[in-house]
Amino acid sequence: MLKSSSLVPSWDRPVLPGAPGCELAGGVARAHPIKHGVVVDWEALEGLWERLLVGGLRVCPEQWPVLVSDSPSAPPGGRERVAELLFETLAVPACHMASTALLALCSTGALSGLAVEAGAGVCHATPIYAGHSWQEATFRLEVAGTTLSRYLRDLLVAACPDLRLQTLPRKAITQLKKRYCYVSLDFEGDLRNPARHQPASFFIGNGCSIHLSSERFRCPEPIFQPSLLGQTKPGLPALAFRALQKMPATLRKWLADTVVLAGGSTLFPGFTERLDMELEAQCRRHGYGALRPRLVAMPGRGTAVWTGGSMVASLSSFQRRWMTRTMYQEYGSRLVHEVFN
Repeated sequence: MLKSSSLVPSWDRPVLPGAPGCELAGGVARAHPIKHGVVVDWEALEGLWERLLVGGLRVCPEQWPVLVSDSPSAPPGGRERVAELLFETLAVPACHMASTALLALCSTGALSGLAVEAGAGVCHATPIYAGHSWQEATFRLEVAGTTLSRYLRDLLVAACPDLRLQTLPRKAITQLKKRYCYVSLDFEGDLRNPARHQPASFFIGNGCSIHLSSERFRCPEPIFQPSLLGQTKPGLPALAFRALQKMPATLRKWLADTVVLAGGSTLFPGFTERLDMELEAQCRRHGYGALRPRLVAMPGRGTAVWTGGSMVASLSSFQRRWMTRTMYQEYGSRLVHEVFN
């Protein structure tokens, strides 16, 4: 694992003072090429992949086919840019592109179901049938792990203004979130009753400590109630229900039998139980009482997309699914829409 950010020369790009995610040091800026599941900086992505393949894995890209996952709601043109980067810059012999939702399903051995993803930058609810995504029934929510880390920081600053938490590193905030935060099964009740809170303390050095109380369960709540951050979209359980509701009636129950959770933000204690409870309540509220979603929450779901990709790419039956360099040279990058749809 490595950070999905890349160091670039600061003179190559203007960096606004205080811009999030761009810390200047020694003539370099930290660029984040992917925001909310969509590539926004292709130059930085190129540097990130070179660092991953050559510096991290210590492999020669010219010798290895590469499988790339992409967001279910990413613009289709992005796949063309990926093909150009892989074949022109990294000179790989072959590539394949697959939706993160499909690969998450594959990690459980399924090819049909509803993938509910909550990662670092974005959440998705994506119905998959026989290996194909239903784009018109896919819903996205731009509240995920990174947003929750910033929200936790704001909550801590509001609760402890004297601790100068503005200087607390992002890494420390992320550690706090992963180690201490959990999803409440009765948010309003827990908020009203301090006796239900489960306080915890975190030492930050110099004899200082941070005390967490309601912040522990308030931090992940925006995934279920985006209105806490001023967003008008419904929460992830409602989006998951809408995804099922959009499907043909003949497939709805079948897909509801396999609701696969994926992504690091699904690992909060209580997340699975809360999603299960709210998704079932959505079904009852809208007249789908006979629909009983069955959640699949594997222990390694934080890296489910990678696991699914590694499983799929190792199958002998998959080897004819690669788009080769010869195909790219003959037909160009637009071939990705025919090969991978």
